[in-house]
Amino acid sequence: MTIRSTATRFLGTSTLAFATLAAQPALAQDADVTGAQETAAGQLNTIIVTANRREENLQDVAVSAATLDADTVKTIFDAGAEVTALAARVPGLFVESSNGRAAPRFYIRGLGNTDFDLAASQPVSVVMDEIVLENVTLKAFPIFDVERIEVLRGPQGTLFGRNTPAGIVKIDTARPGDEFAARFSASYGSFSSLSLDGGVTVPIAPGVASLRVSGLYQHRDDWIDNGFTGQDDVLGGYDELAGRAQLLITPDSRLSMLGTVAFRDLDGTSTPFRANILGPGNNDLNDNYDRDTVFYDAGGGNVAEYNALIASFRLDYEADFATLTSITAYAESDGSSRGDIDGGWIRRDANGDVIETGPGLIWFESDTQDSIDLDQFTHEVRLASNPGDMIDWQVGMFVFQSDFDVTTVGFGFPPSVTVRHTNDAWATFGQLSVQASNAVKLTGGVRWTDDKKRFRVVSPSFISGPGAQYRIVEDDRLSWDLSAFVDVGDDASVYARIANGFRAPTIQGRDVAFGSPPSVATSEKIMSYEAGFKSEFAGRTIRLNGAVYYYTIEDPQFSAVGGAGNLVQLVNADKGRGLGFELDSAFQVTPDFLITAGLSWNDTKIQDDALAVGICAQCTVTDPTVVLSGNTRALVDGNPFPNAPEWIADVTARYAFPVGDTGEVFFFTDWAYQGKTNFFLYESEEFTANNQIEGGLRIGYARTDGPFEVAAFVRNITDADNVKGGIDFNNNTAFVNDPRVFGISARVNY
Repeated sequence: MTIRSTATRFLGTSTLAFATLAAQPALAQDADVTGAQETAAGQLNTIIVTANRREENLQDVAVSAATLDADTVKTIFDAGAEVTALAARVPGLFVESSNGRAAPRFYIRGLGNTDFDLAASQPVSVVMDEIVLENVTLKAFPIFDVERIEVLRGPQGTLFGRNTPAGIVKIDTARPGDEFAARFSASYGSFSSLSLDGGVTVPIAPGVASLRVSGLYQHRDDWIDNGFTGQDDVLGGYDELAGRAQLLITPDSRLSMLGTVAFRDLDGTSTPFRANILGPGNNDLNDNYDRDTVFYDAGGGNVAEYNALIASFRLDYEADFATLTSITAYAESDGSSRGDIDGGWIRRDANGDVIETGPGLIWFESDTQDSIDLDQFTHEVRLASNPGDMIDWQVGMFVFQSDFDVTTVGFGFPPSVTVRHTNDAWATFGQLSVQASNAVKLTGGVRWTDDKKRFRVVSPSFISGPGAQYRIVEDDRLSWDLSAFVDVGDDASVYARIANGFRAPTIQGRDVAFGSPPSVATSEKIMSYEAGFKSEFAGRTIRLNGAVYYYTIEDPQFSAVGGAGNLVQLVNADKGRGLGFELDSAFQVTPDFLITAGLSWNDTKIQDDALAVGICAQCTVTDPTVVLSGNTRALVDGNPFPNAPEWIADVTARYAFPVGDTGEVFFFTDWAYQGKTNFFLYESEEFTANNQIEGGLRIGYARTDGPFEVAAFVRNITDADNVKGGIDFNNNTAFVNDPRVFGISARVNY
């Protein structure tokens, strides 16, 4: 459906504070805006998280969590970036996409899914304002007018449920309040990159009704040339429009009702694939690579157009002994993206025989388009004890329904095929926390989930085979977690957590378009063990939080993507395991000088001596291979999970010096590091990344009392050419990060 005209009705038109990690502070901001509580001058601020569906001090929660506050998010998105810009901004989190701004893939502690199909299931759940965004096109919903982003690492299935064995990216947007408030940011930079982000709260009847209207607009001109056609500036641009309207009604002190409608409208470019830019024999960018140029003979301009609409109603009623919460939400998403998948060109003679290809050897053309038409419904109701007692508890139930069609069409091949996926799930859950002593808190939770998925072909072609090819998968399972949190001093604590979770069985039907049957993966089951510490010292000017973890997975779900046959097939490995650590830190060197740093190490391993997958057409495979049914396959036992960076690190620093009585000049820089990353299930010399660094800088003037700031900025300051993923079936094709962008920005806060 097209919702552009309907959704547009809902669009509305500081002292800089930065906090980029779980342990990192937000500087002197209002607690009900940033989630940080006021503290004494020169001290780190308290970070509030809602990992347990309650507002709690990060230092008191037995979960490895990281946060990004509103100003940090604006800084990351200054140049008009989208959700993949969150990659490596906190330890353990990686995000990438081969579908441009339409379908991001999230990974936490190495767990994710490399499947590029619009029906792909992921073990990382994205939750916005407590609404599960299950499909990948919903996970791409723009982030704007946010209060905070929390990254909860490790299984979170007890309270959040929907396929969370890896963790959750939890996005909380700014809500209406009792007083007029407005904040607005604008930036303009290279390639005519424009980003506008703002929200305004208008009390309709103070204390009774309040409205908040928020909006986002991002634009970039086309900047990539097509060297094959000789056209300049034909790819790389986008227009992204999004809005949100929230109406909060509080008839009395016990009851609140919040209605929300949000939309997005994207008209842009899908990921530019670049043929044969790697190796051969190494992962270096070769002479075929030019950031400003691609060589396409197809793809229809790599157009990506998506719309989404999310509507929800939340009711909270605070009784004497507990609070009842009900959240009902409906979401829809539709759109399509097309691409020159081989990333190059082929010239043929009158007989159709190949004369020449480029860049490098292109075996055959691939020009395909995928589209989706999705409806999702969720409802959750829970009852939670009011805080303050020695025992806290909550119980609830959750219902999920999803129905969507995915259409794959090739321009030349394959013919159009439409398949339908439906998913019905329900769950009941409960959690109990006991303050066993002044120093010890024990928490346990359980969740029972029943999940059923159905698949059928609704519009077959001659190549897809006869019939609807029905598939049904179902599982019901108990997941649980136990944790102990122990204060070992006034400003230090340790915790331990054991969590069991699962990802429901999955059906992948993309290969039906190419004449292969749909593939099925059974449930993956994870057992996670975690121990950590949380500390503040030196007069609360240093915060140091850390965690070590070890997890095992039975029947891990993987997607065998690409290979010379261009297939996308679900497989279950026998087992998998991961281990590592995360470290979050903040140092308030002086009241005007803040440094934050985060580091994670992650070691994952596939454990299946019989699992063999398809390989690339031209790359240098380093795994042992076997020939099965006439096809060469790689044995992947012992390989790392795909797209699981071994190291992630980031550092930020902010220094300010006063100018007059109410102003300051500030310098802020942020850097992210991604270590060794294998792109696919098999290992090769070409399809890996390592030692990728990307940084940003802001220099500006801000009012210390908060009304406004102006700054000059640069993103990807070194103009690093970082390979973010590959397309392996045809040639050594890859895609890269965004270029360097210089710009100016302004922020206003009332």
